[in-house]
Amino acid sequence: MIKVGIIGATGYAGAELVRIIIGHPETELTAISSVSFEGKKLSEVYPSYRSLCDMECQNAETVVDKSDIIFAALPHGLSQELGAECINKGKAFIDLGADFRLESESEYKEWYNGEFINKDLHEQAVYGLPELFRDKIKGKKLIANPGCYTTGAPLALAPAVKNDIVKTEHIIIDSKSGVTGAGRGLSQTSHFPELNEAFHPYKIASHRHTPEIEQTLSKLADKKVKITFVPHLLPVNRGIISTCYAQLKENITKEQVRTIYKEFYKNEYFIRLLDDGQVADIHNIKYSNFCDISIHIDERTNMLIAVSAIDNMVKGAAGQAVQNMNIIFGLDEKTGLMLVPPAF
Repeated sequence: MIKVGIIGATGYAGAELVRIIIGHPETELTAISSVSFEGKKLSEVYPSYRSLCDMECQNAETVVDKSDIIFAALPHGLSQELGAECINKGKAFIDLGADFRLESESEYKEWYNGEFINKDLHEQAVYGLPELFRDKIKGKKLIANPGCYTTGAPLALAPAVKNDIVKTEHIIIDSKSGVTGAGRGLSQTSHFPELNEAFHPYKIASHRHTPEIEQTLSKLADKKVKITFVPHLLPVNRGIISTCYAQLKENITKEQVRTIYKEFYKNEYFIRLLDDGQVADIHNIKYSNFCDISIHIDERTNMLIAVSAIDNMVKGAAGQAVQNMNIIFGLDEKTGLMLVPPAF
């Protein structure tokens, strides 16, 4: 059994990790930590875990010592030293925060106002989006788990960008997220009276996930890709829907686009390419590790419109982290992730 530790287990992503790990047949949850709730049982924080996980929250050092692999579900800026400690002790480390996602230190400084504490450690880190970078993940011990927006949008665009059928000068990504993406701490915008029956964009053209999405698409295109990215806050708990717009190159037909997408994702269990005429919907992926993608062509403007739907807490966070763990330990990627979306 793989001994798993979770640091930051009482946040939304951490709690979701617990939910998945306790149902994983090849793992044993050995320790969890929380700064805010140290000494409390997880089931006291989340009563739904009563008798399923009554484990007490300990300190981070204890979690590292007791585990083969450590998941860190922490805000950015808190994982670099922790990652170094895990690697030095021969442990695998999967960071659900942003500390290891960007390859450029200058971009990290610009968007997160931080710096790379250990540059050698950053060179060891691998960006853990399995459907796009699986071969690089295998055999590694330090994984930067992508965020929610940075999973859904690139997966919608990857086949088109990789196969050079769209112009990459100005891609537009319009994403809508459930409120769990903002974390467990309450803010004015996530306060119920502000959120309920409301819908608005935020951090327009200035969201921190922008360079991360550009980094992924640029790798696929083998050239610099720039995007306009606008996220929105939906008054729902879970889910991200990303509608991505890219200008098709001349003489690319709808049939060619569909063939390219089918070929690109033909062996990817967690990617569900919808039939022509269907539209991706967050209702259909809730609580699962699936990414539903629908592709549409505006023939009047020769525009590709690719839509993806993911659960931001699963494929956009904890589920993808477990998928990465499965790859690291040579397990079938689906292990522990056969999570069926509810029909209603």
